[in-house]
Amino acid sequence: MNLISNIWNHPKTSAAGLLIAVVTIAGVLSQQGISLGTAGKGTVVTLVGAMAAAFLGLLARDPGQQSPSTGATAKLGVWALIVLLMPLPFASGCQGVSVAQDIVNWTPVLQSAVATVDTTVALLAPSDAPIFAAATAGFNTASNLLVTQAKAYLANPSASLLAQMQAQITNFEQQVNTALLAVAKITNPSSQKHALAAIQGVATIVLAILSLVQSISSKTAVAQMASQSTIKLASVRPYLDEGKAAELVAGHFGVPVELARTQVAQAEQTAAQAGF
Repeated sequence: MNLISNIWNHPKTSAAGLLIAVVTIAGVLSQQGISLGTAGKGTVVTLVGAMAAAFLGLLARDPGQQSPSTGATAKLGVWALIVLLMPLPFASGCQGVSVAQDIVNWTPVLQSAVATVDTTVALLAPSDAPIFAAATAGFNTASNLLVTQAKAYLANPSASLLAQMQAQITNFEQQVNTALLAVAKITNPSSQKHALAAIQGVATIVLAILSLVQSISSKTAVAQMASQSTIKLASVRPYLDEGKAAELVAGHFGVPVELARTQVAQAEQTAAQAGF
């Protein structure tokens, strides 16, 4: 009886909990390759998950709430935003175009991060500068190629262009991980601090884009990408500053740092579970 009473007395909270559960279960089913049939260009699981997230957002914005429940409404809004902004593990069809647009939207931040890497050499000790320069030599080419591929996919979505993005983001992720391990060996404390901070920005954006590409890739494709990842995220995590990563993501999306921290953690978990 308490269960029924709680649902009756707190209908919005109960509805929100149910919708969050639907989104979560849809994500798990998609990760396991369970589609429950097709719906247009996507799957039934994709459609149900997207609808649940949309209803959760509408529920959180109900203007009928009065002041006694303002705190609960605010918390509901936060949960809705977290669910809607997290990189979901299911997407297909037109969502692939949306992901390509998201990657293109990261372009200015990525270019700025790579530019910071280029100027960091001047801040290092003379003996450390060559190590850093060699470790990050391919960043410009890798970032430019990835952006070009995303723009091409945005203009003309196709399986072949998606495959190119999958290969390139995996390659870029490995370049970044290799660079982190290389500069971590720098013994000069000041040089190491500047070097790791510069690569941190690129690493954060690459992880975000990797998560986006994963979200529109099949389970088989993700497994293939992960098989090409020889330097795992666990190996470089000790050299990453999650606080700085959250600040960068928060600035990009215009969301609170704590929410961005959740997004970063989710992206890392998704990548690690996939084998990266």
